[in-house]
Amino acid sequence: AAHSLRFFKTGKGEYGEGDLFLGIRVPEIRKLVVRFRDVPVLEIEKCLSSRYHEIRLFGFLSLAYRFKGADTAVQKLLFEAYLRYKDYVNNWDIVDTTAPNVIGAYLLNRDKALLYELARSPGLWDKRIAVISTFTFIKAGRYVDTLNIAEILLPSKEDLIHKAAGWMLREIGKRDPETEEAFLKKYYRIMPRTMLRYAIEKFEEKKRQRYLKGEV
Repeated sequence: AAHSLRFFKTGKGEYGEGDLFLGIRVPEIRKLVVRFRDVPVLEIEKCLSSRYHEIRLFGFLSLAYRFKGADTAVQKLLFEAYLRYKDYVNNWDIVDTTAPNVIGAYLLNRDKALLYELARSPGLWDKRIAVISTFTFIKAGRYVDTLNIAEILLPSKEDLIHKAAGWMLREIGKRDPETEEAFLKKYYRIMPRTMLRYAIEKFEEKKRQRYLKGEV
């Protein structure tokens, strides 16, 4: 628990300020998600607003675990529960392990307006949910929304948003290098440095250095 307080930046003025930890490791939480897979969703919802990080993580992971095999009606229920308690998704680990599998999965073949609304929100975690949720689209070979949201996030000041957007651009590049580079060539000179570094992390070293030096 003491390690988590430091790792998740819970000090005054840090992104995780005030969060509380029990010291339960993630593999143990995932085992509990499977063990309690048949507990009613209304009971799981009680965990989503817990003051303890691991209990919230358990709750949101439970939503994600159930989503994949659920019918359309249950998926809608899980998606709506996620949104009701969205303000408790307040650290990067909860966002990254659950948003693509609930928000992204639900919106894959639906209107994406919610993600654009979140991307333009002043909230750090709203913005991270917006871009990380598009990982599901990337895996399906759909890149437009990721690129649009990355563009919206270019002026963001938060390092955690720079990292998330750069990571998603890198994931596009793994599948379609030309699409990623077209975006980078348009924006790399104004892109936050961290976002650029994450986006080009897997580039061949000479090319990576050209981007970093502004010589592309």
